[in-house]
Amino acid sequence: MHIGILQTGESPDALRADMGDYPDFFETLLAGRGLTFSRYAVLRSEFPKDVHACDGWLITGSRFGAYEDHPWIPPLEDFIRAAYAAHVPVVGVCFGHQIIAQAMGGKVEKYAGGWSVGPTEYNFGDQTYTLNAWHQDQVTQKPQGAQVLASTDFCENAALLYDDRMFTVQPHPEFRKEFMEGLIKFRGPGLVPDPILADAKARVDTPLDSPSMADRIARFFLTHQAKTGAEKLRA
Repeated sequence: MHIGILQTGESPDALRADMGDYPDFFETLLAGRGLTFSRYAVLRSEFPKDVHACDGWLITGSRFGAYEDHPWIPPLEDFIRAAYAAHVPVVGVCFGHQIIAQAMGGKVEKYAGGWSVGPTEYNFGDQTYTLNAWHQDQVTQKPQGAQVLASTDFCENAALLYDDRMFTVQPHPEFRKEFMEGLIKFRGPGLVPDPILADAKARVDTPLDSPSMADRIARFFLTHQAKTGAEKLRA
């Protein structure tokens, strides 16, 4: 199954040469699960020709806010709504989670409670995942019809499902320990309060469930493809 990665942000300059950029992280995370990839730098207004250019789409994280005034954000929202209408599956992570919610009628804000940084538990009911968080913005009002799959005391809408078409998560399954350490060192100072950074640094060795979440993301894509294929055979 061919997945288009819609890149909406970049890893810090100080980390990119050694660790790669966000699309690299997702290709590594999802490797060996029956998926191939293309990349589109939508943050530079490089969009696919249409929602059928790939079998599914994955929207990355970003340092930008979904509510900010950037020329590529309205076209991205249009693309999200078009993919939903066409039943082309979409996965969103962090900013991707937020921009999908905003495009579908929800609300994204800087959370008054501050930042969530580092390993965090997310209970999906059938499984609890420990994944790295790095956000102050969050979905404060979910779109009508979106199902909440996971919540925390800090983040009410931590994972959302839009019937079988879109699956989104606030945490970063693609962020490994080494990258989180780099964010704490290079992007955090002056942005995230020092006590939060210190607490995240102290917990950075916590084992992560990124492979399990990668399985869940791949299963979402592949199940959708199998269902669509079966529907075409019946038509």
